[in-house]
Amino acid sequence: MLWVLFLLVAWGAAVVSCTRLCLAAVAAAQPMEPDPGADGKGLSLYEAAFLSGGPRRVGDLALVTMYRERRLLLAHTGWVTVVDPDGRDELERAVIGAIGPEGQAPVRPVRVALATAAPVRALGDRLVVAGLAVPASARTNVAVAVRHVRAACLLVLATAAAALLLVPPADGRGPVAAWFVLPLLLTASCLLIARVEAHPYSRWASPAGQRLLGRIDVPPRRTLAQRSGGDANGGDDDGDLLTALAVHGTAALPDPALRAALKTHWGH
Repeated sequence: MLWVLFLLVAWGAAVVSCTRLCLAAVAAAQPMEPDPGADGKGLSLYEAAFLSGGPRRVGDLALVTMYRERRLLLAHTGWVTVVDPDGRDELERAVIGAIGPEGQAPVRPVRVALATAAPVRALGDRLVVAGLAVPASARTNVAVAVRHVRAACLLVLATAAAALLLVPPADGRGPVAAWFVLPLLLTASCLLIARVEAHPYSRWASPAGQRLLGRIDVPPRRTLAQRSGGDANGGDDDGDLLTALAVHGTAALPDPALRAALKTHWGH
């Protein structure tokens, strides 16, 4: 009967982890209080970028904006070079500071530094206060709870295997295995439900933010490619290209060399 101890461990891990996931999902689902004037105004490009893809998207937008204005060079090999060292706002100054005094650096550490830069954090805080962005704590709690349920699912399998080894074949292992099917079904079903139900709360935008994002008109990528032809100086078409980048990420960029420069290491 030693296998019962393994069964108790399996049930304990399954119940505790699934309960924590349910509590985290309920907390994340609590309606936020949006700014009364939020629906009456549009989003800036950087706000749209944050709500669509978080701090990393904001950094990408800053890099591409400066690249399109020929104040940075982005090589398909994954290096960024400063052309104009005078940033026009705090975010651009953060970009130049992340590149470093030598004026050239790999794109990867620059993007990592921008994701945690003070101007990006301040932008996220403002959106959270306005009720347009989901607080980081809500996303983190759900993600951690999902990882715990996943670990509990693996623990159930491990304890089941250990318990079956303790049962002689002559005594029949079928009933023992059946007892472990229940906690396995519990954890697996919670993971499935979390995939469907809790996924929206891992997004950056709150329901109010998602409504504002839905109002943004983004031209198709094929149209952008026909307009710009992959040229670094798109003139009036820069607004459409930057909007597409803010909403859809680097996959919306028509220039393959530019996509290669930004796709390195993060796989957007």
